[in-house]
Amino acid sequence: MEPHPRDPGRTAWALPCLLLLALPGVGAQLDQNFKLHQPQDKVLVTAGETLTLNCTISGRAELGPVRWLKGLGSGNKTVYDQTGTSLSNVTRAVVGSNTDFTIHIRNIQPEDMGTYYCVKFVRTVTGVDKVFQRGNGTEVSVQAKPSPPLVSGPEQRAMPGQSVPFTCTTGGFFPKEIGVKWFKNKDPMMAQLPQVTEWPVKSYNVSSTVMVTLQKGDVRSQLICEVQHSTLPAPLRGTYQLSRTLRVPPSVEVRAEPSPVEVNKTVTFTCHMKEFYPANMSVFWLENGVEIKVENISQPSELPRGLFELRRQVEVQATEEKNGSTITCVVVHDAQAPVNYSAILWISNPAQGGLSKGSQMDKDDMLIYIVVGLVCIVLALLVAAILYLIRTKQIKAGKSSPSARLHEPEKSSEATTQESDPNNLTYADLNFDKERKTIRRMVEMSQQSEYACIQTNQAPNGDDNLTYADLDMVHLSKAPKRSAPRPEEAGSEYASVQITRK
Repeated sequence: MEPHPRDPGRTAWALPCLLLLALPGVGAQLDQNFKLHQPQDKVLVTAGETLTLNCTISGRAELGPVRWLKGLGSGNKTVYDQTGTSLSNVTRAVVGSNTDFTIHIRNIQPEDMGTYYCVKFVRTVTGVDKVFQRGNGTEVSVQAKPSPPLVSGPEQRAMPGQSVPFTCTTGGFFPKEIGVKWFKNKDPMMAQLPQVTEWPVKSYNVSSTVMVTLQKGDVRSQLICEVQHSTLPAPLRGTYQLSRTLRVPPSVEVRAEPSPVEVNKTVTFTCHMKEFYPANMSVFWLENGVEIKVENISQPSELPRGLFELRRQVEVQATEEKNGSTITCVVVHDAQAPVNYSAILWISNPAQGGLSKGSQMDKDDMLIYIVVGLVCIVLALLVAAILYLIRTKQIKAGKSSPSARLHEPEKSSEATTQESDPNNLTYADLNFDKERKTIRRMVEMSQQSEYACIQTNQAPNGDDNLTYADLDMVHLSKAPKRSAPRPEEAGSEYASVQITRK
């Protein structure tokens, strides 16, 4: 059978048809069933996890690769390329498939947020790939957990009673909403509003500050910064030990034992530093400004509250020339300025039978006080004795001698009227010794006036004018004017002397 001869006209027509099939537009018209399917609209993933982006194609595909792009336009970034150029953390879900172009992105981070597109490219006759069809895009949001909170304090230590700031920071989280709380041990604290700032890689950072007034007992206390975020199953906590900031200066006492000390004996000086923090402590001794070398050095001991105490001792030979010497304990705590605490060395001198200098002066002062007290007591006894003797003499004289009682009317607001009243008299009752009188004598006395009334007016000039009378053991008293006494028993006699007041 002979072969069919080739028709030159048919051959000429077939070549242009092959060229038309090679053109992209002609191929698309020839296959209207090609479809690219990107089903995901939005995806929310947590940072560190693996992101899965779905893309499938169906129908006849023209020559050209399938790629995953982050963003469109000139700023896009190729995540996956069918030709083999892809990011290191991107892999195909179904390796070698010509219809399923789903990819996995491992360890997704906030900077990976954006819109991803699955794109089918076709290659032109010039060798350049151009977009043939693309999906609607998948918006990827990375939900990032905040980093562990970091609490920082002041660079230098502070004393009890001072207020110092503490800051808590955390970052790299998304979304923006976050909460910060402060605690001192278990007690909540008031803090300033947190400051949230955005990082360039589409995540956020937060900073919160609290003021704390330090206390002496805060050595074992701690601050707690608690961060709450939607990505966290439980709050994150950052802590800060207040002992890192606190400085408690020591209270220092220097004493000498024994004091005073005998000559040539040994006296021990103790420098006791109590309740200080931290334990960094340097101590050295001075005798009148000259350093004393000490061999045995003790270390601080910790108290139940976390503070420290320290005892340092030095022994000094108490020679006579060292009496009154100043022994100084120089304390340097935590690299601060030195502080001096001193005591005096007092020496007693047995050869002199007493204390030296200051102690002897104290004893002399005490003796003076004792002597003065004894002298005062003796003088008081002498005065009491003299008064007793005078009183005794007066009592005896009253029993053995006549007495006169002078009565003078009390002065009142009517003194002027009484002075002009002739009846206002000053008189004296004379009580004579009792003697037995005979009836005759009593009759004679009754017939005579037993009262003498001396009326005194303006004193006349003359030697016969009686101006005064001496009365032994006179008892003066003030009383209203009374009538002349009645004649009494034979045991007493009375005389009434009437004087007109001027």
